[in-house]
Amino acid sequence: MKKIVNDPQRFVPEMLEGLALANPDSLRYVPEYNLIMRTDAPRDDKVSIVQGSGSGHEPAHVMAVGKGMLDAACPGDVFSAPPMDYVYETTKLVNSSKGVLLLVNNYTGDRMAFDMAQEMSLADGVNVKTLFIDDDVAVQDSTWTVGRRGVAGNFFVIKAVGAASEAGADLDEVMRIGEKVNSMTRTMGLALTACTPPAKGSPLFELGDDEIEIGVGIHGEPGRRRAKIMPGDELVDTLLEPVVGDLPFESGDRVALMINGLGGTPISELYIAYRHAHKQLAEKGITVAKSYVGEYCTSLDMAGFSLTLVKLDDEIEGLLDAPAEIGMRIF
Repeated sequence: MKKIVNDPQRFVPEMLEGLALANPDSLRYVPEYNLIMRTDAPRDDKVSIVQGSGSGHEPAHVMAVGKGMLDAACPGDVFSAPPMDYVYETTKLVNSSKGVLLLVNNYTGDRMAFDMAQEMSLADGVNVKTLFIDDDVAVQDSTWTVGRRGVAGNFFVIKAVGAASEAGADLDEVMRIGEKVNSMTRTMGLALTACTPPAKGSPLFELGDDEIEIGVGIHGEPGRRRAKIMPGDELVDTLLEPVVGDLPFESGDRVALMINGLGGTPISELYIAYRHAHKQLAEKGITVAKSYVGEYCTSLDMAGFSLTLVKLDDEIEGLLDAPAEIGMRIF
């Protein structure tokens, strides 16, 4: 294993400290709770938006903290839910007079941590609600979840509720918008290789040189099936058909299309995948109105990609178009 790592047990804290040092005007690091928060949070003119989940999915979620997006993120260790007290203390720190919305990808450990933190926060008088994100069509249940998993589609929920919060919507309205976007979002991914957590030092699962995992989870959980590697267009079709058929998406729909890299796939390959997905949707009479190609929710260094579709209407499209500012800068 070759990684830029010192002590694997310090992987997450050192990453978070570096993130805050690189963005001192907009981000604050609270090491006691693995917390990255906006320097201007909390603000009493807006609902505070918090996301948690394990680390290893960057830029989700700590790199989505900023104006029009998250107010705070409190990750756990790599692929581990944050401790309940991290979520509880974060909720108190960012509590505003308009309340707090907790966003949770639907995994068992995350649900437990956030449910308990919400109960304790409510007992303290915090106005807090929790929204579970479950956009993955690959499985209905797995060893990690009750119901569908939350994967890259969480980006669209974050963007929409962040925009609504910045516009001054109250907690009930922000929750409604989050539920609506979640209900209109579907994702499925595939892995070409496994990923290697720093503390483990070896691949999380084994794939043959000519094998892929279709429907893989972002922690390397099994998907629908294993298959032999195939040409790029066929890989896209393998994901596109179950995603389109699930809502279902139909001729005449306007959609946002995301091709999300899982950490180890070159951007050039992601655009090859986008090309075919866009053309196939056009043949079905589905208009791609908004496009997203890049890394939004990864799995460390896993090679592969996921495909997300969001059914748009005027409200959702307007929220996705709203301005946002986060720490990541590429130039």
